[in-house]
Amino acid sequence: MAGPYESFMLRTTPEKFYIEACDDGCLDVLAIDRVSTEMTLTVKRDIPASAEIRPICGLMGTIRLVAGMYLVVITKKKKVGDLLGHAVWKAVDFDIISYKKTILHLTDNQMQDNKTFLSMINNVLHTDGLYFATDYDLTHTLQRLANTSPEFQEMTLVERADQRFVWNSHLLREFIAQPELHRFVYLAVHGFITIKSSCINGHVFEWSIISRRSCFRAGVRYYVRGIDSEGHAANYVETEQVVQYNSAKASFVQTRGSIPFYWSQRPNLKYKPKPQINKTVNHLDAFQRHFDSQIILYGRQVILNLINQKGSEKPLELAFDKLVNSLGNGMIKYIAFDFHKECSRMRWHRLQILMDMVTDMQDEFGYFLVDSEGKVLLNQEGIFRSNCMDCLDRTNVIQNLLARRSLQSQLQKMGVLHMGQQIEEQTDFEKTYKNAWADNADACAKQYAGTGALKTDFTRTGKRTQWGLLMDGWNSAIRYYKNNFSDGFRQDSIDLFLGNYAVDEADWTTPLCDAKDWKFLTLPTIMVVAFSMCIICLVMAGDTWTETLAYVLFWGTASVVTGGLILFNGRDFVDAPKLVQKEKLD
Repeated sequence: MAGPYESFMLRTTPEKFYIEACDDGCLDVLAIDRVSTEMTLTVKRDIPASAEIRPICGLMGTIRLVAGMYLVVITKKKKVGDLLGHAVWKAVDFDIISYKKTILHLTDNQMQDNKTFLSMINNVLHTDGLYFATDYDLTHTLQRLANTSPEFQEMTLVERADQRFVWNSHLLREFIAQPELHRFVYLAVHGFITIKSSCINGHVFEWSIISRRSCFRAGVRYYVRGIDSEGHAANYVETEQVVQYNSAKASFVQTRGSIPFYWSQRPNLKYKPKPQINKTVNHLDAFQRHFDSQIILYGRQVILNLINQKGSEKPLELAFDKLVNSLGNGMIKYIAFDFHKECSRMRWHRLQILMDMVTDMQDEFGYFLVDSEGKVLLNQEGIFRSNCMDCLDRTNVIQNLLARRSLQSQLQKMGVLHMGQQIEEQTDFEKTYKNAWADNADACAKQYAGTGALKTDFTRTGKRTQWGLLMDGWNSAIRYYKNNFSDGFRQDSIDLFLGNYAVDEADWTTPLCDAKDWKFLTLPTIMVVAFSMCIICLVMAGDTWTETLAYVLFWGTASVVTGGLILFNGRDFVDAPKLVQKEKLD
């Protein structure tokens, strides 16, 4: 397999972009015509001497906006570490370069729309967590890579990638069609990667976490829930824990994903909107499609449903259980564990109840293990699919515990841990392990919900703390604000970046104009004025207490009634997506 080039120089003329591969002995140059958008291979001597020169770290692809085509390049990268001897990089900064030399041909409204679209692309690019490697396939697990054909090994990274996890696939569509250009582009995986070198009993080993976020049914917390007709679940993440010691390698894979049937939970200014199950569709077809694909990919499935079994979450749990029973697939086992009930009042030791329930199944599934000579000793035969409402906070805690148990066995099998030794006893590594899993939790939460994860004090320290509860309250407040007042823009950004919405510059009618009705400004204004007058009446009392009380009651009633009307019409006041197709939100 010929991997992508590792270093580039971007040379720009008014007519063309020239992307020069700077690897030793390489003469290839990618020429992009800024007028026709045609891409061809050329050589260095064809680059005009007058071209402006700048180094770039990589090419993410191209995207069409109102002003025409744009080139998206990586301008800064940071090394995460070496995964199995291959350098892994985080893309840190980017530039979006217009093919057109001017945008004066646009109207004022078109210029504003184009500026908004550029902000959306930048929003996705600068959401922390885009990774790439030049000579390693980050989209596949170790086990998938070990069970491939010689033909697969000869393919380029672009050709053989797992498309679920290629976040810039829409930007690469022009390059994918021309195999000779594959070495000029990088595949970006979105999620979290950490690579740590650790030592136990004098044995030095590499330990990593790789979380791959699916680009199918991708989005933000309240605007993308459930499943689509193809069986893709919202907030689907594949997390792989990798260990390498003396050329021996092991991995343990888990998944998370939204409850896989048709349901929604649209923001409406309430702290916790009520989930709604779609009553007009057949859930079983998409549900079966989801688990059929999961079984093909991972083998047996154990569903760990961690949502509440009372209140507004109860109907979801009942529907999930019913669908599993209706499917009648012996490869699927369903376990419902009411996380909040079991662990209420800081009783976090009760998580052991769930761990005891799944111990035998985890032992049966095992993990992937290759000896130092490359011989496969064990394959992982099944997977744990965890979910809560967001597939974030409760899910992170359980995935951390399952991964710890697998790692304990792997390190003993490799000879790093002695028989009878526990990971918890290795103080330095224990700290590294806990912080890495908490960092993974924070990254996944920021990408979906807009803030760091809740309950990470337990992941980092092994116990729940009062400070952790305070931080959870703060993060919950930030989530409330973002989910109601900025997530529409974030959802539009993701849909534009992934190609769920395509800009047609030839036939442009703006979808970004969102005319608000009279309630949007009138009701908040009345509420603010009424509340202010209520305070003024309390501070500046009238001649008699009855007069003061009358004024306070009047303005207080006005502010309460207006606030109630705002909550009643909550959906009119939240920041909703403007680009996304209606069926995606249902």
